[in-house]
Amino acid sequence: MSTITITEQPSTHQLKLRTAYGPVYRTVLDTPPRDCDEKDIPIIDISGIYGDLDARKAVAQQIQAASTSIGFFYVKGHGISDDVIADALAQSRLFFSQPTEIKDKVNQKHSKWFNGWNSRNSSHVSETESMDYRESFGMRYEPRYDPAVDNTDSIPPEIQAGFRAEEYVWEQTANLPDFKSGILNYWRACLSLARRLIRIFALALDLPEDYFDKMTSHPDAAVALNYYPSQRELPKIDENTVSIGSHTDLQCFTMLWQDDNGGLQVLNRDGQWINAKPIPGTFVINIGDYLMRITNDRFVSTVHRAKNVTPNERYSMPFFFGFNFNETVGVLPSCIDEERPAKYDPISCEEWVRLRFAQTTQDRE
Repeated sequence: MSTITITEQPSTHQLKLRTAYGPVYRTVLDTPPRDCDEKDIPIIDISGIYGDLDARKAVAQQIQAASTSIGFFYVKGHGISDDVIADALAQSRLFFSQPTEIKDKVNQKHSKWFNGWNSRNSSHVSETESMDYRESFGMRYEPRYDPAVDNTDSIPPEIQAGFRAEEYVWEQTANLPDFKSGILNYWRACLSLARRLIRIFALALDLPEDYFDKMTSHPDAAVALNYYPSQRELPKIDENTVSIGSHTDLQCFTMLWQDDNGGLQVLNRDGQWINAKPIPGTFVINIGDYLMRITNDRFVSTVHRAKNVTPNERYSMPFFFGFNFNETVGVLPSCIDEERPAKYDPISCEEWVRLRFAQTTQDRE
């Protein structure tokens, strides 16, 4: 007589996420997060992007593999100097260490376009998790600070209409004399790298290397500075206590510098949270929703969050990269065939961002 073994299935819960078209849900395992290894999130040496075409294609092949599996990867050999990163981090520390009444002068509530400072518990990214226990500062693309722009007067009006920078973020931080230069130097370095990477993404998608160049001449390119106090100072902590709640990024891709405290968690395809531990000298890159959409879901935009459970303060500096706001893009030709027709209609970058921000901010209205 044979014996039937019944394996108890791990318990799960439903995670509610905001998207451009309303809420969606993910099934998440009720098991503790585990540390990732290179099989989970690969480490890619991208120094080849500064080499010849064969070297660039070799990098593209690795990025293509990561983008279609987990949608996250570490990059080393990126070319952004340690000094630029260290200076931006130092300025970030100075900014967040100021009294609340000083930071409040550049509060995001004064902004039309989500520039400036957000206080702790002022945002709620995921409805099924706590308020976000972090402070942040954001600035967006301004052509006068873009080294690739020679003449701002010659920018077509339809492109100018999409600019979302506001000078008050610098005017109201003038009490920190090196803040503007430190953050802009970091932004420029990230922008330069992102423009190289978008060419590698084109190769990874079997497109001409310059396919996205005109679409990213004046991109939706933003830096955020994040300050995460230790969650241990909170009176109550549980699984749903987060530093920033579960979400996907909305544009093409994000490049994240994080300090050595850790806290980034990625939801893998099995519904397991994995810790994307800091690796010195690297950035973490992840695919955004818009790039997933125009690749016909070939590339994967993956859910992630941050939880600072260490006794230390944590800092991160993500850079978000997308197309010019006026660009309208449908599913890319290389991502369509008889077996895989286009799932999505063309949509402008501006409309895509507007829809997502409408979902993100509806609970504040």
